Amino acid sequence: MGKSTLFNRLTSSRQAIVEESSGVTRDRHYGRSDWNGVEFSVIDTGGYVVGSDDVFEEEIRKQVILAIEEADVIVFMVDAKFGLTGMDEDVAGVLRRSDKPVFLVANKVDNPDKIGEASEFYALGLGEVYPVSAMNGGGTGDLLDKIANAFDKDVKEEIPDLPRFAVVGRPNVGKSSLVNAFLGNERNIVTPVAGTTRDSIYTRYNNFGFEFMLVDTAGLRKKAKVKENIEFYSVMRSVRAIENSDVCFLMIDAEQGFESQDQNIFQLITRNKKGVVIIVNKWDLVEKETNTHLDFEKMVKGQIAPFTDVPIIFTSVPKKQRIFKALELGMQVYKNKSNQVSTSKLNEILLPIIQKTPPPSARGRYIKVKYITQLKTPFPAFVFFCNMPQYVKDPYKRFLENKIREQFNFSGIPIQIFFRKK
Repeated sequence: MGKSTLFNRLTSSRQAIVEESSGVTRDRHYGRSDWNGVEFSVIDTGGYVVGSDDVFEEEIRKQVILAIEEADVIVFMVDAKFGLTGMDEDVAGVLRRSDKPVFLVANKVDNPDKIGEASEFYALGLGEVYPVSAMNGGGTGDLLDKIANAFDKDVKEEIPDLPRFAVVGRPNVGKSSLVNAFLGNERNIVTPVAGTTRDSIYTRYNNFGFEFMLVDTAGLRKKAKVKENIEFYSVMRSVRAIENSDVCFLMIDAEQGFESQDQNIFQLITRNKKGVVIIVNKWDLVEKETNTHLDFEKMVKGQIAPFTDVPIIFTSVPKKQRIFKALELGMQVYKNKSNQVSTSKLNEILLPIIQKTPPPSARGRYIKVKYITQLKTPFPAFVFFCNMPQYVKDPYKRFLENKIREQFNFSGIPIQIFFRKK
């Protein structure tokens, strides 16, 4: 129908797989969009599992209802080329009973002559029909104008202005138990069943000289295992918790090691430019030799490379081993995120290093770095001004990042490096 194509257009990405057959989106995708200064998350809920009408009754209706509960604005896409279907009418019936803004989008209106084909969808009783072509972008600008205006611009932030720590990880690694150990009470339900926590919970922590907002999130599963629709929306809340946090405690299971899903969550944290502390839980259950923790740490850093300047701490939450050390590390990472290095100090320290190991020459010409400065951004970002910025390759940028980390404390914080022409 084109939902994934529209998603890619809204998020300026190619994250979703787009093919010329229905039902391709078996898992879900999320992204960030920015239209005229209004930022919002976009969820591609995908199509339905192709099957009988019973599948629709059981799965699609549940998905639509959950989407209504979770979303601020709903975009209901129909296929102008295929025409109005009974399934469209069933979904529209559910949407009419919601109190959320619904935008009825008729896709595959590739030229003005086809606008008439979209008019039959007015029969769904959802108000105006927005004809678009997700493939070439036609009509999407007007649609985005309307969507951006539908968001409540006056929503007050209810969470206090304190450092925000999110506890994230795969299901059943001990996230809720960690939060309870911090708080000294059974704030969250803890059972040995994976996926108990269905929502994100903010709790204010004020003890031992620390004060911050602590977030316990639903476990992030591999997408192939997200079978319940409610679990998908729990994942979305975890994603939002990461987006709204300052530092993430990424919990992993010492017995299971650092798995691909742990790596995916780590990348999600770094893509959002959040601080990170890796907590290896259930360390008391691992058989140890002299250098077991060093070998484990080396293994983890091999998985998260090239960003390896990350605190790693080994804990046993039930025994409360080193959990308050994790808090200290989290607070230190939070402070590192706001570190500002003066331009004079940057140039004094880094220019001699660059002169000693300059960027590789390009087309017989030498790249000369003139000066360096740190941007005033929410996360550390540095600009290197030079004569030929387009020829500086990623390996040299990583070299400079490592030198910055050697000289200044940005442990646990992703760094961005830009080259610009002076």
